[in-house]
Amino acid sequence: MKKNLLFLCTGNSCRSQMAEGYGRIYLGDRYNVYSAGTEKHGLNPYMVKVMEEDGVDLSNHYSKTVSELKDIDFDIVVTVCGDANERCPVYLKRGKLIHKGFEDPAKFQGDEEEKLEFFRKIRDQIKNYIKNYLSNEV
Repeated sequence: MKKNLLFLCTGNSCRSQMAEGYGRIYLGDRYNVYSAGTEKHGLNPYMVKVMEEDGVDLSNHYSKTVSELKDIDFDIVVTVCGDANERCPVYLKRGKLIHKGFEDPAKFQGDEEEKLEFFRKIRDQIKNYIKNYLSNEV
């Protein structure tokens, strides 16, 4: 039986969505992988675009809050931003809590190409973390 793993960030618009996509690829044989936010900000179109560039289709995903997943007992919760780590609901701390913060690409200021490059940088960091570190630790 698979365990449940949650990637948590503030708005569930970028980082946790990327982590869910790669989590399903690299951890999906052992875990039911989810993502959520402490708030709901909607999917970021730059995130969808850069994930699609890497062959991961998240266009059917939607932004959700952790309260929408309250009926799931999570064995592992990975917070991917400092705010979510600080605001992680107490009931989620029953499982193993891991924090690995990544910069928020949605806050990056620049023209469209600069934004895409920054999103790609964060995407690659998240992918490498899940593929090369987290998959060996959980």
